[in-house]
Amino acid sequence: MEDDSITRQIHIDAEPQRVWEALSDASAFGEWFRVQLDGPFVVGETTTGKMTYPGHEGVPWTSVTEVMEPFRRFVFRWPDCPPGEDVGPDTVWLTVEFTLQAQDGGTLVTVTETGFAALPEERRVSMLRDNAGGWEIQAGNLKHHVEG
Repeated sequence: MEDDSITRQIHIDAEPQRVWEALSDASAFGEWFRVQLDGPFVVGETTTGKMTYPGHEGVPWTSVTEVMEPFRRFVFRWPDCPPGEDVGPDTVWLTVEFTLQAQDGGTLVTVTETGFAALPEERRVSMLRDNAGGWEIQAGNLKHHVEG
């Protein structure tokens, strides 16, 4: 883990097309990520919703889809907003990138979250720690969803 990014990798025993469905379809994404999204992921558009993850129920979800390259790459930005705060002009946006690579009869998924360097030091340290743990959990959720 660096001061600006988190990277996690996981091998999923499924072809990239199946993993892509779990990432790019808002309903499937919501199942494993535990978020109720109000609409689909569309490049250049905002997707909103509410978290359903235990302990975070009802926390607002906002993301802007940046890249959708079928079976290869999915990128979105989401705001670093502590609970109870609204997205504003000074909000720091973090970028999440999923890359898919066919490997050993399955798919190597790499998740990279960047943008932490723009946060104040105290917030950066806690966000890096919390999100690193969160991506470990979410990578496992994705694997279980696709392979399950």
